[in-house]
Amino acid sequence: MNDTKHPAASMTAVILCGGRGTRLQSETERKPKPMAQIGGKPILWHIMSGYRAHGVRDFVLCLGYKGSVIRDYFLNLRTNSNNFRIDLADGQVTPFSHNTPDWRVSLIETGETTSTGARLRMAAHYVEGDHFFATYGDGVSDVDIGASLDFHLEQGRAGTVTAVRPPPRFGELVVDGLVATRFVEKLASTAGWINGGYFVFSTRAILAQPDRPDLVLETDVLPDLSAQGQLSSFRHTGYWQCMDTEQELEDLNRIWNAGTPPWKIW
Repeated sequence: MNDTKHPAASMTAVILCGGRGTRLQSETERKPKPMAQIGGKPILWHIMSGYRAHGVRDFVLCLGYKGSVIRDYFLNLRTNSNNFRIDLADGQVTPFSHNTPDWRVSLIETGETTSTGARLRMAAHYVEGDHFFATYGDGVSDVDIGASLDFHLEQGRAGTVTAVRPPPRFGELVVDGLVATRFVEKLASTAGWINGGYFVFSTRAILAQPDRPDLVLETDVLPDLSAQGQLSSFRHTGYWQCMDTEQELEDLNRIWNAGTPPWKIW
């Protein structure tokens, strides 16, 4: 994809990376949740690669819990992604390959206990432009980022949230008395729409939110915009999966290793 002619190519994507991820404790004892790996790469890399597929190069990462792990990853990404020669006499490094992504990444410390809305408001100060993308650092999707921006601009509201159908966590067991008559693994959900975590926001609208560390995106910012009639809903019926639990991390790795991950659009 990488359609640099689309308006998305000039946009910034803000990614919330500061939470603790307590339900994924085996991973998050040592590193922040966005650094949990799928196929040998942090889920954060997968998310950013998805945005890059739609032309987005500029990212603002809101750091908090164990943010130094994310800083070290990006500081060393060029070295760790390429073969190189180092002259120990003068320290000169000569790369033999150039496999590093062309992303521009701003790493912003937003505090360990800061709420999501406050992190987003802090990040908005580093955004160039009237609108920006935003998402969480713990979910993957094949959502059409460019189409969500087109929709946001057409609607003319301060914010757009991508609505998705929640994937079922369990298979369906049909029973007749003491007999299990049918088992269907993880049917498509028929439940209502939920917040899919892919947003487009007016920079001005986010900066206008109260400047307080307990400002929550989900219970303060979004309801406020909704009450004003300033929140649009972009519906996505394709693939979407959050990574909240050990099982979901295992499932994502299984899908990746099978060779056809539906979120891999690059």
